[in-house]
Amino acid sequence: MDTKKCVCIGVSGGIAVYKALDIISALRKKDIDVRVIMTEAATKFVTPLPFQSLSQNMVVTDMFAEPKAFEIQHISLAKRADVFLVAPATANIIGKVANGIADDMLSTTIMATKAKVIFAPAMNTNMYENKIVQENIQKLKNLGYEFIEPDSGLLACGDEGKGKLAKPSEIVEKVMEALNNSSLEKDLIGKNVLISAGPTNSSIDPVRFITNRSTGKMGYFLAEEARDRGANVTLVSGPTNLNPPSGIKVINVVTNEEMKNAILDNYDNSDIVIKSAAVADYKIKNYSNKKIKKDDGELVLTFVRDNDILKILGDNKKHQILVGFAAESNDVVENAKKKIVKKNLDFIVANDITSSDTGFASDDNKVIILSKDGKEIYLDKMNKRKVASKIFDTILRKR
Repeated sequence: MDTKKCVCIGVSGGIAVYKALDIISALRKKDIDVRVIMTEAATKFVTPLPFQSLSQNMVVTDMFAEPKAFEIQHISLAKRADVFLVAPATANIIGKVANGIADDMLSTTIMATKAKVIFAPAMNTNMYENKIVQENIQKLKNLGYEFIEPDSGLLACGDEGKGKLAKPSEIVEKVMEALNNSSLEKDLIGKNVLISAGPTNSSIDPVRFITNRSTGKMGYFLAEEARDRGANVTLVSGPTNLNPPSGIKVINVVTNEEMKNAILDNYDNSDIVIKSAAVADYKIKNYSNKKIKKDDGELVLTFVRDNDILKILGDNKKHQILVGFAAESNDVVENAKKKIVKKNLDFIVANDITSSDTGFASDDNKVIILSKDGKEIYLDKMNKRKVASKIFDTILRKR
């Protein structure tokens, strides 16, 4: 039995059709089963072949084509979908659905599905702002359909304004949030979860700084998991290239000191605190206000210890469940166990940073979750979002 989540993507006719390929590719990388329905107009912009190649499924375009199996296609697709995404969504398909018109495969399948339907509009700015289109959008919102707001900018027609298809990454995040919300138990409702993510920087002079390889992915996935389980989430993030997750309070910081202050400001009110950030342990002793000029000799930098934020949290722990991370290159379990005791943690998540296919910059991770009562849970290589889910499952078993 296939347990993969299924996203049905409806592609309607507009210049932004090609961007739907990026959405499909990103969803497939997340191990999502993608099914595509294209309107006849959409096939005039991009043929079905690349959609078929990326989705690895047949693309449906004709309502009256002979089916590949003995099933009514618009009904089978409507039942299969966990989430139904329309991207790009033209004024035409929005108007059809808003007024109960089902005259092609896409509009018929949307009418038949009980899955959450998300529209990502893309059209000329004057069309988007037209009162009829806006009334149709509002009508659908009132009926429980969701919309991803288009971006503003220079449109393909030469006009400038609101109407550009939202960024594929933003659309994918919205779809993944809907998928996770459809299956997750809301076991963190009413809980305040505080998470740190990413690296911190230590400045040498106005131009240079030292940092580490952390991308923040693990922390961001933890924040999204907590949000989707119903928690009120605060994410304290060092510098990353990641998009801020929707529905989460994000506090951006750069230095160890800034991260410490942001975490302490939110610590007392938190029920669960997960410290996944890779914080700089040392800082430059003598920061130079002017750019250091190169010369023929060696440059010697002196470092001093910076704040041990996790220990500060452990020393001041009251009701919180405190979780740390240990990125180790050797003696992984032994070093992690020492940190549990030294920093008064409830759990620590340890991983081997020498692994070439997990950890920093990877979408996957392979970790060991250790608890202060001596339990050890070994997780094989899996997507970091799944790791985040396992971490919260472990935390909540304690509670």
